[in-house]
Amino acid sequence: MTPDSKQAFDLHHPPVPELINQCVHCGFCLPACPTYVLWGNEMDSPRGRIYLMKIASEGATAMTDPWVQHIDTCLGCMSCMTACPSGVDYAKLIEATRAQIERRHSRSAIERLQRWMIFNTFPRVDRLRLLKPFLRAYQKSGLQAFVRGSGLLKLLPRQLSAMEALMPKLGTSQRIAPVTSARGEKRRRVGLLLGCVQREFVPEINAATVRVLTAEGCEVVAPPNQPCCGALMVHAGEETPALDLARRVIDIFEQAKVDVIITNAGGCGSNVREYGYQLRDDPQYAGRAVRFSAKCKDISEFLEELDPRATRTAVNLRVAYHDSCHLQHAQRVRTQPRSQLSAIPGVELLDLPESALCCGSAGIYNLVQSNTADALANRKAQHISSAKADVVATGNVGCMLQIAAALERQGQKTRVLHTIQLIDASINQTSL
Repeated sequence: MTPDSKQAFDLHHPPVPELINQCVHCGFCLPACPTYVLWGNEMDSPRGRIYLMKIASEGATAMTDPWVQHIDTCLGCMSCMTACPSGVDYAKLIEATRAQIERRHSRSAIERLQRWMIFNTFPRVDRLRLLKPFLRAYQKSGLQAFVRGSGLLKLLPRQLSAMEALMPKLGTSQRIAPVTSARGEKRRRVGLLLGCVQREFVPEINAATVRVLTAEGCEVVAPPNQPCCGALMVHAGEETPALDLARRVIDIFEQAKVDVIITNAGGCGSNVREYGYQLRDDPQYAGRAVRFSAKCKDISEFLEELDPRATRTAVNLRVAYHDSCHLQHAQRVRTQPRSQLSAIPGVELLDLPESALCCGSAGIYNLVQSNTADALANRKAQHISSAKADVVATGNVGCMLQIAAALERQGQKTRVLHTIQLIDASINQTSL
């Protein structure tokens, strides 16, 4: 499709006017929006951004650098959707707008290079696997401690220092078998979405997920050839490669013949649930995508629906729960993780202030908008400090890395774990 330079948007899936016009500009979204909370700028609020979409769709403005900047600073956290009394589907608006930007706006050379590095590394499991030994050597040799302690990071470009700060402590690899049998009588055959960064850099999450599922009588199928689900790309406007990945994921899990597809990362889970919408124009995949998405459930959601069979033993900890934005706002999974944690004997569950406010992770946001991301993460870390929790539990690996980095900056020792790791410790007596 040849872009019309006189129009901000081309004809391929522009923001839908009917969705834009659903916004009545009431302002309920303002206190829910992280960037509005930080800056108090109307154009950096959901209704302000919707207004920008509206005037662009009507030809009243071009896709200028300031216009793009207001869209870029949106975290895509969807907190506004929970707050909105009119039911505006902001997720569809912001993703359509970002896809338009990537097709029609010329980014700077530095931005293009950074995005190229991100999208050619993090969604590529094979490249992460090659990179992992070098990063492990960087940590174990003492070089990382020296670099961080000497202040050398301050000499690096902000984008690189932000990436280094988010690096988790790399342990031994924990490969997940293609099929793991249920313990005792099999109740369900489930598929497991393994993720990308999580699969290679924080493999203990998937390992804990498999142990809990098998203890609850589930046969777990984890196809080793599954690619990235496309969440990072689709949330950043990279539509074409995201849809290619979606098709591959659907193909692979159709062959697995599972009853349910389990996700354990909020961002990935929200993305795969939207495959039906994303592939609505593809006659070969539209119906298959709808059926695929209907099978997808977050691990806490699935466990809440499954009558517990495995015995829970005591885990005596004060646990502060942090809501992943894409889990609570996009997937509407909020009570289930709390219920699962509360069912663990000995757990004292703490809710954090501003629980609806993003920690700043938001896909690639903490790499491309790192100053804003750090401000939000520092705010979250202060609430955690005030709660005097032993650990923080959350349902998204991006949140885990983001919050852990903020806690370290503030000199706090509170550990950040995935919800499933606490459940695993209770059922299987694994160490935390």
